[in-house]
Amino acid sequence: MTISTSTVVLVLIGLIVLWVIFTYNRFIKLINRVKEAWSGIDVQLKRRFNLIPNLIQTVKGYAQHETEVLEKLTETRSGSQDVNARGAEEGRISKAIANLFAVAEAYPDLKASQNFLDLQGNLDKIENEIQMSRRYYNGSVRDLNTLVESFPSNLIARFFRFATAEFFEIELASQRDVPKVEF
Repeated sequence: MTISTSTVVLVLIGLIVLWVIFTYNRFIKLINRVKEAWSGIDVQLKRRFNLIPNLIQTVKGYAQHETEVLEKLTETRSGSQDVNARGAEEGRISKAIANLFAVAEAYPDLKASQNFLDLQGNLDKIENEIQMSRRYYNGSVRDLNTLVESFPSNLIARFFRFATAEFFEIELASQRDVPKVEF
């Protein structure tokens, strides 16, 4: 029994078509995972954003300048879907929240307020959720970008115009600069 050249060619074409379909479906799966992960980040950022008015009301009267800065930041919040713009915007809000908590250290009555403590605890939880969501998103982006840039899947990416996604970077209020120690 001999295998004809046309049979071999047909099998090879069939394998190539199956590979293209498989690779295309992997792209779709990873793109959907990135969208889902972005949605998770967005939910956590909205939860944090919804706590800010309560925080402002609690701190008002103690730290007027800091609450004004936070109010201005939240009023200008665009909710952009551009990853870099959103990261910069949320980073500014995180820094303002961190500054607000630092200023609160100077007001023992405020620090002892149960409402303030509850808000601070809720914000800490949300900051941790944002960090976990960001890790998941960035992992999904890494997987997609690897597939887009790797050979031979980059041929499919180019043909179907699949593009790399941007990583989401934000400095959270819970992050601190490492102190420099000099000897």
